[in-house]
Amino acid sequence: MNEEFIHKLQFFILYSLFSFLILHFFIPLTLIVLIGPTGVGKTELSLRLAEAFNTCIISADSRQLYADLKIGTAAPTEEQLQRVKHYFVGTLGLTDYYSAAQYEAEVIKLLETLFKEKDTVVLTGGSMMYVDAVCKGIDDIPTVDSETRSLMLRRYEEEGLERLCDELRLLDPEYYQIVDRKNPKRVIHALEICYMTGKTYTSFRTRQTKQRPFRIVKVGLTRDREELYDRINRRVDQMMADGLLEEARSVYAHKDYNSLNTVGYKELFKYLDGEWTLDFAVEKIKQNSRIYSRKQMTWFKRDTDIRWFHPEQETEILAYLRSQMMK
Repeated sequence: MNEEFIHKLQFFILYSLFSFLILHFFIPLTLIVLIGPTGVGKTELSLRLAEAFNTCIISADSRQLYADLKIGTAAPTEEQLQRVKHYFVGTLGLTDYYSAAQYEAEVIKLLETLFKEKDTVVLTGGSMMYVDAVCKGIDDIPTVDSETRSLMLRRYEEEGLERLCDELRLLDPEYYQIVDRKNPKRVIHALEICYMTGKTYTSFRTRQTKQRPFRIVKVGLTRDREELYDRINRRVDQMMADGLLEEARSVYAHKDYNSLNTVGYKELFKYLDGEWTLDFAVEKIKQNSRIYSRKQMTWFKRDTDIRWFHPEQETEILAYLRSQMMK
């Protein structure tokens, strides 16, 4: 063993030790947040990022939580779940109640555990409120009791959304001005809080960003609109080929639950109810998916912390992430 080889070996050992110390003691705990509209290509890239950083994935998709909605939510396949450990996928039944507040609490608790073993964790999904719940926190709004929830759901079924909107205008005029009055979930929840607490829903909405004990680096994926729409259309066709209609038929008995008030299922329920033809229902899935992608981008574009890339810019994304971790 010559002297030059020994010097090279010593240098390699010292370099490896230095790299280990930098990675494990000087790089802050980092949550990589990979976001973007439906169909843009988050799933495959999230897998490669998790592999690159030897870590796991937390799903931020409010519908992938439900175990019976695999095809329509484009949930990770068994092969992908084997490839990288995922959390918050397939953990709920269709009738289970779940909220963004519960998601925030459970993810933050999970991260406390994960960060004891890992320096980096990947969170990915397109549910805007769930992403914000983890990154910014949401207001500490009281949990609605089952009696109040049942009462309001019964009133919604018997009286309709317009009547409840009129009631919200009287009880909380400030929130009435900004709420999506075509969204029964939002209207009902605000009224639940009003009735349960005797206070306005607005009084609980402080909108203060919570400080997190880890660094958050946000990467957004985007494509040209024509390219994205083509991907969405082809993905819907693939879902139908994979058995989306059969999946919708299997959960049809639960169609009135909030878990199924989502694109892909509600259109096929119209077909199963005999109101639409199958071809028309499929076209409406594509159309509503495209509309939803625009809503997602409008929401995400307000966040100036997001750095945007095309999904194929993997090398640039990795370089950006590593540069942010070294700051």
